[in-house]
Amino acid sequence: MHNQSIRNVLILGVLAIAGIIFIQSYWVFNTWNEKDEQFNLTTRIALKRVADRIAAYNESELPRQGIIQRKSSNYYAVNIDDAINPVVLESYLFEELGSNLDTDFEYAVYDCENQDLIYGNYCRLNDDDRREFSRSAELPEIKDLTYYFVVKFPEKASYLLWGMWTSIFFSFIILLAIIFFIYSIWIILKQRRLSEMQRDFINNMTHEFKTPIASIKIASDVLSTQDAISNDNRLSQYINIIKDQNARLNKQVERVLSIAKLEKENYQLKKETFNLSPILEDIASNENVRLVQGTGGEIKTDILDQSIPILADKVHLTNCIYSLIDNAIKYCKQVPEILIKVRQKGNTIILEIIDNGIGIKEDHIPKLFNKFYRVPTGNIHDVKGFGLGLFYVNNICRAHNWTIQVDSEVGNGTSITLNIPNS
Repeated sequence: MHNQSIRNVLILGVLAIAGIIFIQSYWVFNTWNEKDEQFNLTTRIALKRVADRIAAYNESELPRQGIIQRKSSNYYAVNIDDAINPVVLESYLFEELGSNLDTDFEYAVYDCENQDLIYGNYCRLNDDDRREFSRSAELPEIKDLTYYFVVKFPEKASYLLWGMWTSIFFSFIILLAIIFFIYSIWIILKQRRLSEMQRDFINNMTHEFKTPIASIKIASDVLSTQDAISNDNRLSQYINIIKDQNARLNKQVERVLSIAKLEKENYQLKKETFNLSPILEDIASNENVRLVQGTGGEIKTDILDQSIPILADKVHLTNCIYSLIDNAIKYCKQVPEILIKVRQKGNTIILEIIDNGIGIKEDHIPKLFNKFYRVPTGNIHDVKGFGLGLFYVNNICRAHNWTIQVDSEVGNGTSITLNIPNS
């Protein structure tokens, strides 16, 4: 993922998180206000009924206004304007509040003779609740009232929160989602840093290798021209080994550098239109020479007779085919038999490399194109390489907007197909 993409993801992520937090906070705040208003309305209706019943019990009349006064969010004063029997009051409160509000309350009655607010009782509506409760530290008096009682709901906040359990639950889920998103962003940034460190290390390493590789090549070329060495078969063989291994190492370094270029944002393919047929024939001819000098085997071609024009980067396409054939040769425990087959389906050129190698297990196929991935072979490491060949091929195919398909069966070889749009 490029720096600009990561920056866009971070910006959009922060905006999304801020929006989610704002919407959820607004929803919870509104829900709390609605529950609080509903609680206040229910409490006023219940306390008004208590006041009416006390007035009927006393055969008196209630004041015309200001009967129910809310002094705080959970503290109410009820103006009776007549004597209040605490026993009768508690009975009425239990009946009215218990049928409308499922939360505990405590009350006190103002004593005119002592001019003091006398605490009544802490009333629990749920008898199964065995928690210990203590009375409120203070129930303030109401200066402008004479015959009144007060009711306080100490557990009001818990009561409202319990009524908002769905909002709280979804808030918790959203919080988990936000935490997971932040953690994912952190992982992405960490992996990005590790990827950049890895890429820089590989680039620096491969560039550092170029100088000693060139020096070894010059030295081996000079040594091969010396009469003392050219006349000695054993020394000549050693010089040839040095040259071959140096060329092989240089090829691997060039492949790593090519992959590093492909991963840059500003990389551009040098596309040109050319005939695919002679390229494939030349590759098959060159590789057949290699097989004859090695363990034997043959590369056959099944190519259309007519010209096959294709728009692509010739160098990279050639490298891809060489890489696929190289894999087909390396992963074959018998005499290699490889077929390069080309056919045309509509406007698509289908290029197949078919071998008789050891095959690949199905669960390894999706990982074949990962960087540095090599199919496990146990403790035997007779096949050399860095696991970059198919990664390189896949990058080239993606750069050309081609698709690549692998069909393989253990013991029955592998077929790799490139679908190349002819446009």
